[in-house]
Amino acid sequence: MKIYTKTGDTGTTALYGGTRVSKHHIRIESYGTVDELNSHIGLIRDQDINPSYKNVLVEVQDRLFTVGAILATPPEDEKLKSGERRLKNLGILESDVEYLEKEMDAMEESLPVMTHFVLPGGHTTVSYCHIARCVCRRAERLAVHLNDMEPTEELVIKYLNRLSDYLFVLARKLSHDLQADEVQWIPRK
Repeated sequence: MKIYTKTGDTGTTALYGGTRVSKHHIRIESYGTVDELNSHIGLIRDQDINPSYKNVLVEVQDRLFTVGAILATPPEDEKLKSGERRLKNLGILESDVEYLEKEMDAMEESLPVMTHFVLPGGHTTVSYCHIARCVCRRAERLAVHLNDMEPTEELVIKYLNRLSDYLFVLARKLSHDLQADEVQWIPRK
C-alpha cells in the first residue's frame, strides 16, 4: 500500500468511517493537534530522563492514539451497519485519568511547594515539557470546541485536561532531577 492516496489533493480528508470533510474542519484540527502533542511527547521521551518517566510517556502516547481515533469518528459513524461500535476495543477510561493523578502525586512528594507561577525554561528537556503542555491545552480547547458542536466523549476532555497538569508537574520534576533553574514569576509591585 502506498502512503500517498491523492484523495486529499483538493483539500478534503476522510474521517474514521469515511465521511469526507475539509482539512480545516474542527474535528481535523482536534485530532491533528493530538497528533502534534503525541510527537512532542515522543521528543520528551527521547531525552536522557528517568526510564520510569519514559514508561509513563509511552502509556500516554498509546492513550493519545485512542483519543485521536475517538476525535476522528463523527457521532453518526460511531456504529457499524451491524450495530457494533466502530471503536469497540478503544476508549479512555477513568483509570487512565487516575493513572496520571497517581503519577503526579508521586512526583510532587519530592518537589518544593510552588508559591508563584513557573517560567518555562531552565533546561531543554524541561522546555520540551512546557511546549507539550501548551499543545495539550490547545488540544483540550479544540476538543471542547468540537464538543460544543457535536457530542464528544467526556473522558477525552478530562484526560487532556489531566495530561496538561501531568506535563506541568513532569516539567517541574525534571527541573528538580536535572538540577535546572526553576524560575518563578513574581509580579512587579
